[in-house]
Amino acid sequence: MTDEGKRAPVQLEIDQPDPATASPTPGDAPVTIWSVMKERQLPELVLSANARLVLKKRYLRKNDQGEPLETPEEMFWRVAKTIADGDLAHDGPERAEATAIKFYRLMASLDFVPNSPTLMNAGRRLGQLSACFVLPVEDSIESIFEAIKHAAMIHKSGGGTGFAFSRIRPESDQVLSTQGVASGPVSFMTVFDTATETIKQGGTRRGANMGILRVDHPDIERFITCKTDNDRLTNFNISVALTDAFMRAVENDGDYDLINPRNRQRSSNLPARRVFNRIVQSAWKNGEPGVIFLDTINRGNPTPHLGEIESTNPCGEQPLLPYESCNLGSINLANMVAGDRIDYDHLKRVVWDAVHFLDNVIEKNRYPLTRIKEQTLANRKIGLGVMGFADLLIATGVAYNSEAAVTTAEAVMAFIQQESKAASAELGKQRGNFPAFVGSVHDPANGGGSPYMRNATTTTIAPTGTISIIANCSSGVEPVFAISFIRKVLDNQELLEVHPLFRKTAEAQGFYSEELMKRVAEKGSIASFKELPDEVRRVFVVAHDVDPEWHIRIQAAFQHHTDNAISKTINFPHSATAEDVANAYLMAYRLGCKGLTIYRDGSRETQVLNIQKKPQYPQVEPRPRPDRTVGITEKANTGCGNMYVTLNRDDYGFCEVFAQMGKAGGCASSQIEATARLISLALRAGVKIEAIIRQLMGIRCPSPIWQNGEQVVSCTDAIAKTLNRHANAHVTTVGSEMGACPDCGSAVEHEGGCMVCRSCGFSRCA
Repeated sequence: MTDEGKRAPVQLEIDQPDPATASPTPGDAPVTIWSVMKERQLPELVLSANARLVLKKRYLRKNDQGEPLETPEEMFWRVAKTIADGDLAHDGPERAEATAIKFYRLMASLDFVPNSPTLMNAGRRLGQLSACFVLPVEDSIESIFEAIKHAAMIHKSGGGTGFAFSRIRPESDQVLSTQGVASGPVSFMTVFDTATETIKQGGTRRGANMGILRVDHPDIERFITCKTDNDRLTNFNISVALTDAFMRAVENDGDYDLINPRNRQRSSNLPARRVFNRIVQSAWKNGEPGVIFLDTINRGNPTPHLGEIESTNPCGEQPLLPYESCNLGSINLANMVAGDRIDYDHLKRVVWDAVHFLDNVIEKNRYPLTRIKEQTLANRKIGLGVMGFADLLIATGVAYNSEAAVTTAEAVMAFIQQESKAASAELGKQRGNFPAFVGSVHDPANGGGSPYMRNATTTTIAPTGTISIIANCSSGVEPVFAISFIRKVLDNQELLEVHPLFRKTAEAQGFYSEELMKRVAEKGSIASFKELPDEVRRVFVVAHDVDPEWHIRIQAAFQHHTDNAISKTINFPHSATAEDVANAYLMAYRLGCKGLTIYRDGSRETQVLNIQKKPQYPQVEPRPRPDRTVGITEKANTGCGNMYVTLNRDDYGFCEVFAQMGKAGGCASSQIEATARLISLALRAGVKIEAIIRQLMGIRCPSPIWQNGEQVVSCTDAIAKTLNRHANAHVTTVGSEMGACPDCGSAVEHEGGCMVCRSCGFSRCA
């Protein structure tokens, strides 16, 4: 055993001593995962180097100096022991001990990994284990600011929040209490966004919000375009809630009514096709808004007697009633393959153990609000999903963009749905049904099946960005992002990453080489490599090899057998038209999807395209610096202190920038000087100042600050904003963090309705 494995037992951050990890009584040996592994002959934990890096950076307990206090093995044991103690309310301590071993095997085998808050917080003081929350927003100042307060508490605990703003009266509507006019839902979203920005700075996970507005709200056109400038509402994903009535009007090229939520009366009407086209155009431009199909969601509402669903969590896969929460976890389908076939016996065991695990999470969770605890315990929703689907297809010789893949998706998810319901029914028989069972769709009196059901929902397919890195598998139900790519590591080193199944295949067939992999890394795809075997190119497809139709058909296949919804991104090539996006929305609606998120490659201008071959442009020599220049100097407030930015011009236009911190020395000052020198070089080489501003504006650091009513998110951003004001460029940034990871600078992937960096584990969504 390594020295690391011989360390002292972990002391859990819990209110009461945990017998499995607290200091032993005299004469007793400490119970640690190392002693358990030796006694039970548990296998060693096998993790990739990248998985260990992400765990160290984002999941393991740390001391005040940021040094890990536990190993990955100890983390999984901390989680397993804490969640297993959920058995104590129903069984004896002996059963809980056996369950802890079972849960450890479940996670350490990487067959199943729970959502990030459970890994981070189980067995620690915070103890908040859920990823998804929805809060109500009523049409009053009191309700709006209560929601902001509650959201802050949730974000502080590591959760994400969803809001429906559809109940807020529209802009310019009357306010009787003040004889004034309303500012509308979009203006209040800005307040929510600012609160999130403030709270997230001190957290382990960044706060994230979903903002939803019904398509029949009078402010819908303003809402559709509220994120056209991606400097605004940076902590929100937004989605339009489309109704059946609206979709029929679109298909019939008719009008539809707008309803004032204040009095539920018709305020006006709009051409449905015009509004639909605005949604399409905005999504084509920068990926937002997404859409959810509200009536489709409510047809699947398991507890309609408790109210209608109006909102979802930040990535859209978890529709929830107000004050509900849900804990999620994902099965690694890459591990459910034996030979070239799906091992359904193994999958069944994992499903049953995972349902047990997620139900116990409800017992051990420390809820941020009493109302959330009450509503969650009433419905006991869990969300068991999958990751590694693309890997499963490759291992079984099935191309993602094929009928066989659709059939596989249907079969696998139907099996998981069936077995998760059976496991929940067995738990309901042993421990009792969820309290709102009577009147639910599960109630035999309402045409339901079994008289027992522990959980109102059992299945959700969530984005699995960071946990799929831990499991070393493809994310969610997405295709493989790239066959080979360059990953940035410490000290700006770059490592060549190759999909393990491709490496295995290439080595077995004798065509593997580092030179080939470097060529593949330039494109990510092998579709154009005619020298490779046709069968290999057929099976090893990546996201941008897959036409949108196949993306949607795969999503629909999973949705047919999923209680909640699917978090997935439909990738379009840069050449896609707005009509292509419109057809995708219509197809998704007709196939029964509950929502859709699209992303057109390169639609955010500053995306890092690290898997495409670089275009060849002629090199230019910058003009010499003139002997005499004229310009201005302006003070800018930044999170690092006061900075002074000088912008000079000569006879040809702007030619140089100087920037200096108020205090000398330090890494920040040297980096600022380097930035200014490169800007000056670019200006004298003929690069348009607007292009420079677009590249720099919006780059984020951990210390944003407000200045004169606008947010300055880094020193670089402050320089860009100064240039923008004095060059009269009037540039609006398109959000550089959507292409380059704000933590490590690597390229990000748009998948599962979210943005994820597979180099360091950064996720845009909580």
